[in-house]
Amino acid sequence: MSALQPIRGTHDILAEDHRLYRLVTETAYEIAARYGYQEHSTPIFEFTDVFARTLGDTSDIVTKEMYTFQDRNGESLTLRPEYTAGICRMFMSNGMTQQLPLKVFCRGPMFRYERPQKGRQRQFHQIDAEILGVADPLADIEVIALGAHILDALGLTDRVKLELNTLGDAESRTAYRALLVEYFNDFRDKLSEESLIRLQKNPLRILDSKDKGDRLLVANAPLMAESLNALSEDFFAAVKDGLTGVGIAFQVEPHLVRGMDYYCHTAFEFTTDTLGAQGAVLAGGRYDGLIETMGGTPTPGIGWAAGVERLAMMVGEAPPAPRQIVVVPVGNDQHAEAFVITQRLRNAGFHVDLGFSGNVKKRLNRANKANALAAILVGEDEMAKGVVTLRDMETGEQSEAPLASLEEHLARYR
Repeated sequence: MSALQPIRGTHDILAEDHRLYRLVTETAYEIAARYGYQEHSTPIFEFTDVFARTLGDTSDIVTKEMYTFQDRNGESLTLRPEYTAGICRMFMSNGMTQQLPLKVFCRGPMFRYERPQKGRQRQFHQIDAEILGVADPLADIEVIALGAHILDALGLTDRVKLELNTLGDAESRTAYRALLVEYFNDFRDKLSEESLIRLQKNPLRILDSKDKGDRLLVANAPLMAESLNALSEDFFAAVKDGLTGVGIAFQVEPHLVRGMDYYCHTAFEFTTDTLGAQGAVLAGGRYDGLIETMGGTPTPGIGWAAGVERLAMMVGEAPPAPRQIVVVPVGNDQHAEAFVITQRLRNAGFHVDLGFSGNVKKRLNRANKANALAAILVGEDEMAKGVVTLRDMETGEQSEAPLASLEEHLARYR
């Protein structure tokens, strides 16, 4: 019988990866807290409608990527493919209107059925930040600044670029949809089957197409800027001026869109070409119509999500594991005393491991391979005198340390 393997598109997160992922998520959390964001969590699975009604029936996530199943009561449930819809559901379910403006930070696993590739798995992890209840462009500026701050703290500023676009307000989008329909109707015979469906339901989704033939047509399609009214132009100008004012560089990317109807005004992506093909590592936009679409009171919102695995790949090297002190019983009769000392030092705040088996030489060799700071040898003679032998693993120097004041002797190893 062959050994069991992880499911395709999933992977075990081993100790070194965990340290790297924790660096990414803890850095993001700490900086988000400076901006007033509080951490929330939504369930890993939701009723399917939470995503199907909000992400749009022409989106790749809904049509190709969601892990959807029926529970024992026949309810259709879906593993979480993204955060925003669940956060908006959380806002509605918990009656959080009185907490507006609400700043939310989240982190956790996501699930999408897509072809596994570098930095993309079927179970992956995201960090996410959202502001609900602020219609002013200052919220757009702040949420982008938060993303830029996190990337800078991770040392990635020089390896990403910020792409920015506007989707305008509802009036502007309606005018733009009409232009797109008129344009793409002239090329119906050249559009992919998928884009023909999108042409009827949501023509902006064609701009996201990965089909090579579609991409050629998109290159000459009308731009959103041609349909912007004065209000939308002023909103976008305020966002650009605000980013410039805090020193965040960007380039306007006119084909950058968010295809769902509830998106409006600002859309943005921090992209990189250091992971192979150019791709987004942190991306988001404004979604003022989403909560209303879900049956709630109209509430403006803007946010972004970032892939932890992709950020971790860019950071590269995991922080080292904490260096430990190893307690080594010299003989079998000292195991109990050694464990008591181990627990005492752990309670005092030291990183301490206990050598479980083998003779003293083997245990010290293992301690050396584990990059231990020091070893405490617990022998019968030492116990009789109320001391232990303390060995510095870097210098090899040994000395006796009284048990009564052991923590003081180990202060340099804390």
